[in-house]
Amino acid sequence: MVQVKIITASNLVRWVDETILELGRQFRWSYLPPLMVYLAAGVSGLTAIVGTFFVKEHLELSAAFLAGLSFWMGIPWALKMPLGHLVDLIWRWKYLLVYFGGFLIALSIGVMYGLVAHTGTMIQFMSIEAWYVSSALLAPSGYVVQDVVADAMTVEAVPLVDEQGNAYPDSKIKLMHTTMQTLGRVAIVSGLIAVAALNIGMFSGVATMSEADKTSIYGDIFLLALIIPVISVIGVTLGQVSLRNRARKLRLEGFDQASVQRMLFAQSGETRPNWWIFGGSFVFVVFTLGMGLGNLPLAQEIVFLGSMAIVIFLMHRLIAELEPDVRKALAGTAIIIFMFRAVPLPGPGATWFEIDVLGFDQQFLSVLSLITSGLALAGMLFFRLFLAKRSIAYVVALLTIAAGILSLPNIGLYYGVHEWTARSTGGIVDARFIAILDTAVESPLVQISMIPMLAWIAKNAPAHLKATFFAVMASFTNLALSASSLGTKYLNQIYKVTREVRDHETGAIEAAADYGELGWLLVTVGLITLAVPLATILIIQHSPFRTQQ
Repeated sequence: MVQVKIITASNLVRWVDETILELGRQFRWSYLPPLMVYLAAGVSGLTAIVGTFFVKEHLELSAAFLAGLSFWMGIPWALKMPLGHLVDLIWRWKYLLVYFGGFLIALSIGVMYGLVAHTGTMIQFMSIEAWYVSSALLAPSGYVVQDVVADAMTVEAVPLVDEQGNAYPDSKIKLMHTTMQTLGRVAIVSGLIAVAALNIGMFSGVATMSEADKTSIYGDIFLLALIIPVISVIGVTLGQVSLRNRARKLRLEGFDQASVQRMLFAQSGETRPNWWIFGGSFVFVVFTLGMGLGNLPLAQEIVFLGSMAIVIFLMHRLIAELEPDVRKALAGTAIIIFMFRAVPLPGPGATWFEIDVLGFDQQFLSVLSLITSGLALAGMLFFRLFLAKRSIAYVVALLTIAAGILSLPNIGLYYGVHEWTARSTGGIVDARFIAILDTAVESPLVQISMIPMLAWIAKNAPAHLKATFFAVMASFTNLALSASSLGTKYLNQIYKVTREVRDHETGAIEAAADYGELGWLLVTVGLITLAVPLATILIIQHSPFRTQQ
């Protein structure tokens, strides 16, 4: 019996060493620059809770409209394809795009600060709703530009040779790519953890605050958010310094400039402009702007179908660079990820219900965000070796089943299960306890689904088109989020959910809250979340597009 305990303790120590401590040992300073850009993306969550309450308290926008706005906010991410190809073409100057993205992000944050702190001045030029929509569209435009460069930086961050110029074996390079992508998710989540903790502190005592005090905190948070573009700019600057140092060391070993370039970037040939990508993307931009500004009926649906057609066409042109078997596996993998990400969400109505009916305030939502981020980080470390050994289809199937099961507590909260559990446990298992427990179990599953695919692309894409391949797959899978936004909009048009809206000067109720159909909305979303991805995996894995990586 004692022997079993010793073996178990030994196995635990070995698991911790191989799963967590080994990740730290595999860290390289060359990984830090892209991790800084990813960290900035995580810190962007600083304004998420403030944004939620600002929309609820100040904007008379329906849940369906906000879901539709999410669709337009996702469109810039479909432009990762031409931006990725641009990065391949201007590789040495790609850091300039990070500066441009930082400018757009700062502009978006500045608009929101103006709305919160100087509302009277801002509405002299445009309505609050118009300013908010403008800010909402500027932010993703900036983040997508920076994300494209960060993806490309992860490729050059993984060395192909040691300090003496000796080539690493393929197995070592694959492990480093997996580690780099895992650390990238870790950086994003670490940023979320930091800002969630900051929000908890800033919203301490929110229940007794006046509206003026809350507004003052909102403004302070938006000012703090200006650190986001600064972090990303520091990251790309460190990237330039790191590459120069690595190049200098190789030159000291006696390698000429051409050899150094090849060792650092693995450029197997000159990257030439793919005018199909740029031409198709130009058509996409003109098409999207025309539909959006024209305010035509079904504009979102037409843009989505047109976008999908253009992206698939460009993908078809690009994956011709791959071997036939790899090409089919890539297509199958992309479809599985697409359908997994395309399932609709409940929309803002679920959060409004938590605020209005369950009494969740800014500080408690910050606590949930901290739990989500902290356990997501733990989950990525826990599942790191699991992700390296299992196929993407297996991972997505597991995540789908988990997501379906974990939709049940939210449904239960709507139908009052917390009232029964609170009575049965002396008030211990109340709505907040259930929300925390559900968040704790669900958190590790959210961030890990993209890690295997990113590592797969990093390993299998042609050396001279790494950024383009990252961007192509991101464009396709991010269109899935647009599909999700459309589905969310449709469901919110079928099941109407409205929040209470009061006049800020008189306090009079202008629109009454109505959550009567939220239960059916949650049930429908749960069923779709479970059925669609599993059916897709079943079809793909019994077709020529089967993926085993």
